[in-house]
Amino acid sequence: MYDILMVEDEEELAKLLSVYIERAGYKVQRAASGEEALACLQKETAKLILLDITLPGMDGFAVCREMRKAGSMPILMISARVGKEDQLNGFRLGADDYIEKPVDPDLLMAKINSLFARIYGAMAEKDVLQSGSLMIDKSAHKVYKNKSLLELNVKEYELLLLLAENPGKTLDKDFLFNQIWGADSFSESQTLTVHINMLRNKIEENPKKPERIKTVWGVGYCYEEL
Repeated sequence: MYDILMVEDEEELAKLLSVYIERAGYKVQRAASGEEALACLQKETAKLILLDITLPGMDGFAVCREMRKAGSMPILMISARVGKEDQLNGFRLGADDYIEKPVDPDLLMAKINSLFARIYGAMAEKDVLQSGSLMIDKSAHKVYKNKSLLELNVKEYELLLLLAENPGKTLDKDFLFNQIWGADSFSESQTLTVHINMLRNKIEENPKKPERIKTVWGVGYCYEEL
């Protein structure tokens, strides 16, 4: 899961804003069009959308409408179109806030921090992921089951976090392998299967009948909240 999905076709502006946002500790994914952004959300969720209105292909209003069908993540619109009707249209479609271009980075960060604090609670809480009896402390890179610390190696931890941040989504094997080991890794693809089995042995009540990490035959794996 990304903290922020930035949908902005002006590459230089996107790079500049990414620097400010990442310095504040957020993980950013960029998309240059609405179609690309919607495709990204099919693969991985985001906690907040930073959405330009003027985009190639689908405009920001159409993208906002489609995103609202898929979820309730906060949407912060960004545009040089600051007329009253444009802003009202954005709010009617489900935008949570609006910031005009040229963007003041300090004001942008204030709005982002405010939305995270209001929607997700205190900023420190975003470092803890609770999933039933499992608690993942992202700042400490530790996992607890029923408050007992689990002994996971680095790859097990990264794999579990990736799965748990995408509950209910089927993630294909190639995607999981490339995210954890990298496309240029010399590891064998079978390594993924081995780590899935090791994880199941540590987090499942019955590893032979897994309820959290389920196999989607011919595709990959799906993490279920319990």
